[in-house]
Amino acid sequence: MFTAMTIFDRYIIRRILAGFFALTCMLIVFFVAMHYVEFMDDFFDRGASTIEVFSVYYPSYIPEIIKLMAPLALFISAILVTARLSQELQIAVLMTSGVSIYRLMVPYVLLGCVITASIWWFNGWIVPEANRTRIEYEYRYFKDQRGRKHTRNLHLQDTPTGILTTEYFDRRSNTAYDVSLQHFAETNRITERLDAREMQWNDSTRIWRMFDVTRRRFGGERGEVRTQQALVDTTLNLLPRDLQRTVRDVELLTIPEARAYLDALRRSGASNIGQPLVEYWSKFTYPFANLILIALSLPLAAVRRPGGQAVQLGIALGVAFLYLLLQKIGEPLGYSGAIPPLIAAALPHVVFAIVAIVLLKRART
Repeated sequence: MFTAMTIFDRYIIRRILAGFFALTCMLIVFFVAMHYVEFMDDFFDRGASTIEVFSVYYPSYIPEIIKLMAPLALFISAILVTARLSQELQIAVLMTSGVSIYRLMVPYVLLGCVITASIWWFNGWIVPEANRTRIEYEYRYFKDQRGRKHTRNLHLQDTPTGILTTEYFDRRSNTAYDVSLQHFAETNRITERLDAREMQWNDSTRIWRMFDVTRRRFGGERGEVRTQQALVDTTLNLLPRDLQRTVRDVELLTIPEARAYLDALRRSGASNIGQPLVEYWSKFTYPFANLILIALSLPLAAVRRPGGQAVQLGIALGVAFLYLLLQKIGEPLGYSGAIPPLIAAALPHVVFAIVAIVLLKRART
């Protein structure tokens, strides 16, 4: 029996992997075709060539597609393989001969763990590198992306008694515009304020240079004292990366880089960081969708149903849709702070892990 089951395990893993790779390739082709049809006008209106689109943009998009589609491809492949075994009564024969549902789960869980670990590494290091090229391309050629390289209306804490505000920050030139640097006394009374037309980072000296500066000092016998200066060099605790805040930042960062980025946001006193926190925790939680969905496939598809594999496929798509729906419901709650970001990122996975356990126990009986 042990030898037979070892052969069975290898058969299951081989068949699911074959379906997984085939479905992933099909989904990539389908997604690229649909995306190209939708956005081809944006590419060509802004001067992109077809060769460049398919040699630069879409190759850098493929890792993101793989990350998103891997759980679905793995789930559908496992459902189809299991449904076929069920229709051929192979699962019923094994369970009748004394093989438990938990023993049948072994190849599913083993494969799920391997793919989950692979996607975690892939999502944490490979996808961000590719996303940098992809998003840079979108900034250049997508109409609705123009201007998004500027980070607007920032209010950052430089020191315990210093606050920097800027109308917007240009990531390409490391230049902030309409800048105000305010210093306060311990009594929360403003003591000095510098207003500048722009402030530019000098990478060689690692200082900020302010242009067309109005300096105002408050207090003392004369009240407010105002002076004009063409240039002011100042050293701040804030670096250009601290001002480079957009809703898509974490997409471009590896796990260690994202952790350092979030630490910098906290140090700068930034508010409303729910979205980058949810995206950061999703780098850890999303890969578990592969393990949870493949664990769901056995109890869902092991039962013979009228209609055969077509019905099983419909059930698989319905479950995947509910999984995605729960994820999309939870994320905005984490963005707004209604629930902790970690809970928002983990919620759909915890819910469906519980569903998988319940179905597995029911299948055992």
